[in-house]
Amino acid sequence: MQMMDRSKALSITPFLRLGFRPFFFFGVILAMLAVPLWVMALTGHIESWQPVGGWLAWHRHELLFGFAGAIVAGFLLTAVQTWTGAPGLSGNLLLGLVVVWLLARLSWLVGMPVGWVVLFNGLFMPLVALQMARSVWPVRQVRNYPLVVVLVALSLLELLVLYGVVQGNDALQRQGVLGGVWAVGALMSIIGGRVIPFFTQRGLLRLKQVAPIAWLEQALQLGTVVIILTFATGWALERNAFLGVIFIAMGIGHGVRMGRWYDSGLWKVPLLWSLHVAYAWFAVAFLTMGLWHLGWLGNMSLAVHSLTVGGMSGLILAMIARVTLGHTGRMLTPPKAMIAGFVVFNLGALFRVFGVEMAYNTFLWLAALCWFFSLLVYLVKYGPMLWRARVDGAPG
Repeated sequence: MQMMDRSKALSITPFLRLGFRPFFFFGVILAMLAVPLWVMALTGHIESWQPVGGWLAWHRHELLFGFAGAIVAGFLLTAVQTWTGAPGLSGNLLLGLVVVWLLARLSWLVGMPVGWVVLFNGLFMPLVALQMARSVWPVRQVRNYPLVVVLVALSLLELLVLYGVVQGNDALQRQGVLGGVWAVGALMSIIGGRVIPFFTQRGLLRLKQVAPIAWLEQALQLGTVVIILTFATGWALERNAFLGVIFIAMGIGHGVRMGRWYDSGLWKVPLLWSLHVAYAWFAVAFLTMGLWHLGWLGNMSLAVHSLTVGGMSGLILAMIARVTLGHTGRMLTPPKAMIAGFVVFNLGALFRVFGVEMAYNTFLWLAALCWFFSLLVYLVKYGPMLWRARVDGAPG
């Protein structure tokens, strides 16, 4: 291990000792406020204020590249220290990256000149990718190269979105955002495939961890690459029976993967069932996207929000609730309020995915309130943990 000198590490303010601390904190604040703000704009309660490119462009970009981007950065910049044995980003360098992220958020929302918006937003993800590459390349950690590739792909897709905003081209924005959504889904699928069976085995004290099926893992990764490319090029934005078959096959593959991880004991452990339920939303997203391509569903939104709300955001909430406890030296037992937060969050996902088809405004507001409440619970219960030093006195 090539860890930073202990005294030097402890001299850094706790909030800047590892990436998960500032990025989980600010990412959750952004998400908690962004959804109600978007619903207010969508329902006509905000008329005089417009962010760069309009509210739809802001909503698309910020929940993906702003919120999910922050959580991905926080998780990877923390985990890579464990994976490689090299010190993670901390102190002033971490602060600089956080400032870039904050400037990206503020520049878009307050309507700064579009050049500044492009600069700040286009800079953040490449910097995260560069830091990850600098960490895994020296130790030739081939297993983590795909994570760097996905981060580079996200950087390019974000540039496509930003170019679409500059040009006022909605189609380019959709291509970049939907490509980015499935790219983040790929990233979380890779990470989920590592941690969910591991956490399940450890949490339930099972003797063996479920071993992955090599060909299934490779097929899912290859299929995801194809899907990202079809969205980035705009091909997947139109119904296509061939793509429908690919999506359904991917959904079945993720279902098989999830079924092999299942253990009935997980329902007694909130930090486990929250992960498994979130992953189930991934399978739903692939299957419903396949049904849309085959013409059996009328709205792509059902599939997109199954992935973004239920799958990605559900996995984010479950992961940050666990990671924060572990990396601040606490027992892996969430506050009781957080358990309620998991339940309310998934109820909100059901409202957003299925309820809006019945009564749009009513269930849209119910989904936004559930989203706000569950993230507020995390912020209230976990925020102090992120600001304070580890309870065991260790660095990090």
